[in-house]
Amino acid sequence: MNRATLIKSLLRLAAGLPLLLNHALGAALGWLLWRLPNDARRVAERNLGLAFADWPVAARAALLRRNLIETGKLFLELGPLWLWPGARVLALVRGPVAGEEALAAAVRARRGAILLTPHLGAWEMAGLYYSSRHPLTILYRPSRLGLDALSIQGRGRLGGQVVATDARGVRSLLTALRQGEVLGILPDQDPGEEGGVFAPFFGIAASTMTLVSRLALKTGAPVFLTWAERLPRGRGYALHLRELPEVSMAATLEDSVAALNRGVEAAVRSLPDQYLWAYKRFKTRPPGLPKLY
Repeated sequence: MNRATLIKSLLRLAAGLPLLLNHALGAALGWLLWRLPNDARRVAERNLGLAFADWPVAARAALLRRNLIETGKLFLELGPLWLWPGARVLALVRGPVAGEEALAAAVRARRGAILLTPHLGAWEMAGLYYSSRHPLTILYRPSRLGLDALSIQGRGRLGGQVVATDARGVRSLLTALRQGEVLGILPDQDPGEEGGVFAPFFGIAASTMTLVSRLALKTGAPVFLTWAERLPRGRGYALHLRELPEVSMAATLEDSVAALNRGVEAAVRSLPDQYLWAYKRFKTRPPGLPKLY
């Protein structure tokens, strides 16, 4: 059995469980990530040391443990979120989403909107929720795990249109925005040496995509940041939404990108346990600086 088949089988098994049990097993998986030597732990520990260098060592160690447990939950909950019936998934959202009226107003006025979903909490839950309520085009980066077909089906089944990070996908984003629709973009992926500019993120120069800022400055569309906070004991998710006017109203592209990172950082600081610290966010370095991983 190859890796893709194994992961798909595990996700289908997870989809057969209630969320409480799903998260309990995910927590056990995360505990193993914390206890055993592995790349996810190494990268998360490195990132936490960079982002929270002023914290006591014991406090960072405690955050690392909590974070890897949440990372385990993040992986297993993909089964329910991608495979459960839509109504069952949407029922996991607890309470109204404060600030959503501003997003809805932008859609009604056909201004369009850019919805940023960083690697914080259950970003798949956020995408499903908004795609069920607004015309949403979702940008995704093809996976090396062989899960593209499953993820595209899972992300798009409540109305979202899923497009890849290529020239055709970017054209689809601009077309959707000009038609007054909403774009869903992960803003905190490392775009490499040629796909971004460096801007501070937790005080570290991070290669950051310019796509969001270029679209916002070109069209004037409002930019929102959202994340789905994972609630304890499998109780579901609380969605948060903030508008980031400084991204679309910046004087320069560089100022806009910096404002984007400030918005993401503020959200992460509000919920550091549930950020994907195991991602190599600082892989691309400014010329002349040593590698961090």
